[in-house]
Amino acid sequence: MAGVVTPPDAGSRPVALVRRPGPRLAEGLVTHVERSPVDVDRALEQWQAYAGALSDAGWEVVEVEPADDCPDAVFVEDAVVVHGDLAVLTRPGAPERRDEVAGVERAVRGLGLRVATIEAPGTLDGGDVLRTGGTAYVGVGGRTNGVGVQQLAVHLREFGVRVQAVPVTRALHLKSACTALPDGTVVGWGPVVDDKEAFPRYEDVPEEGGAHVVVVGEGHLLMATSAPRTAASFRSRGHEVTEVDIGELEKLEGCVTCLSVRVRGGGR
Repeated sequence: MAGVVTPPDAGSRPVALVRRPGPRLAEGLVTHVERSPVDVDRALEQWQAYAGALSDAGWEVVEVEPADDCPDAVFVEDAVVVHGDLAVLTRPGAPERRDEVAGVERAVRGLGLRVATIEAPGTLDGGDVLRTGGTAYVGVGGRTNGVGVQQLAVHLREFGVRVQAVPVTRALHLKSACTALPDGTVVGWGPVVDDKEAFPRYEDVPEEGGAHVVVVGEGHLLMATSAPRTAASFRSRGHEVTEVDIGELEKLEGCVTCLSVRVRGGGR
């Protein structure tokens, strides 16, 4: 993968946008964890395996142009929220990350998506947006503010999506704390979920990494290898689970959700 590929033809596989880690990855921001050394070469190998797992699950993997001066650019989800044919370009809460958005804009325009933007003084990171059913839960905390949530609600109004703000104080993003299974159950790492009552159906998982799932197909989940007990539990409930090692990226508060932007006809 190199550069942004030609948009897939209508009716082909759904698209997953990814962005390879750059040479300054080890300088990425950390907020809720202690900084530890990052093996950049190993991180690249893990990222390639992650992209391969998406491809194996039926996704057309499209690589966003590199942003080598932006250490956190591999966490591409934070730069855009895609729903249907609309790409909402974010305004990341960390000023150091705002230069990541331009390349993502070129990628989504290349896919033929309509584009809207979050404007100052609003801030929004895509990792704070958790959609399940007809609701978008948006974490308000260190990276996303109330003005950003209000602007996102306006942009998603045409789709009939209800936007609900929830507090995030113990994790980097809402989706660092919890994600959703295909049936709409929100699963989370209890110690960092501020408001479990915000979700109609919520359950704790036994490992921090188990709070992060990407639904890549009918009953098919992508997870990190750091949560083997949770993966086994999901398999016992009938889910197919693919596990990938993203240990170097987890050192920077990364997870399987933030490494791609899944683009489907009805959102991701």
